Amino acid sequence: MIRIAVVIVTYRTADLTIDCLRSIEAEHIHKSIRLSAVVVDNSSEDFCAIKRAIDANGWSSWAQVVCAPSNGGFAAGNNFGIRIANVDGFPDFIHLLNPDTVIRSGAIISLAQFLQSNAAAGIAGSSFENLDGSDWPFAFRFPTIMSELEEGLQFGIATRLLRPWVVAQKMGKSPQRVDWVPGASMMIAKRVFEAIGELDEGYFLYFEETDFCFRAKKGGFETWYVPESRVMHIAGQSTKVTERNEPNKRLPDYWFESRQRFFFSAYGLGYAIAADFVAILARLLGAIKSIILGHKNRLTPRFITDLIRHTLLWTTNRSVLKLKPKIGDR
Repeated sequence: MIRIAVVIVTYRTADLTIDCLRSIEAEHIHKSIRLSAVVVDNSSEDFCAIKRAIDANGWSSWAQVVCAPSNGGFAAGNNFGIRIANVDGFPDFIHLLNPDTVIRSGAIISLAQFLQSNAAAGIAGSSFENLDGSDWPFAFRFPTIMSELEEGLQFGIATRLLRPWVVAQKMGKSPQRVDWVPGASMMIAKRVFEAIGELDEGYFLYFEETDFCFRAKKGGFETWYVPESRVMHIAGQSTKVTERNEPNKRLPDYWFESRQRFFFSAYGLGYAIAADFVAILARLLGAIKSIILGHKNRLTPRFITDLIRHTLLWTTNRSVLKLKPKIGDR
């Protein structure tokens, strides 16, 4: 029997979390798996409402809610939940799942079966649909200097020439090996944690799953997009930053800090600073083009000045790089 622990980190999303648990309930009775769920309230006062729902619906045999000691971010909340799930022995698979999701039938078991049948695969991610049922079939390449150039310029010819480095990849209907998958529905095999450790708690929010998949790849594990596993994802309900079909919002400081941490951790200080220079120049050129064409509303507010403020060229910004992931503490 396959042992799977679902870890859900909630921050002011109690109602959505309860809906997510309700969608998991049908998976719990699958005969080939032993499924449990750990909900981590990341110091947001969601605990009581979720606890009442677990008790009222008779979910306590497989689901529990716990309070994190503080809001250390997405990675810290998931690590806390993973440790709770590990109390009675580490599960075969950990399924990281956002609270603003509803899983479709077979979504969890299909990820586990894929990982079981593909020895080289250590991480598997779902396909997503929007709230209205439309597809959101994307997985991703690792960010690089070339992707920063393309994302900043947004010129037709530049995008065509730089297509091999575009971060977002539109997926097809078959499983595909990718660089990284969204942490909104990401299953990780036990052997990956044993080899590379936990998520890096130096990331408060954003880029933590990118970093984890990068480290997994360096450790010899593949990441796969598995469209058979289908999940509805509303997106952006805790932070209101990444809400789909909404006007661009100014990005919070922790987004830039996470971006800098990823480039430094993955490629080194010199590369991270070079990526900043390329991104700033490309964004300037892209902004000029957008203003000339009357598309100023498509620009992310204050992105260039915020990036300059957070660049690792300034030594005072390098303090965010000090905390390292915990390795092999099992």
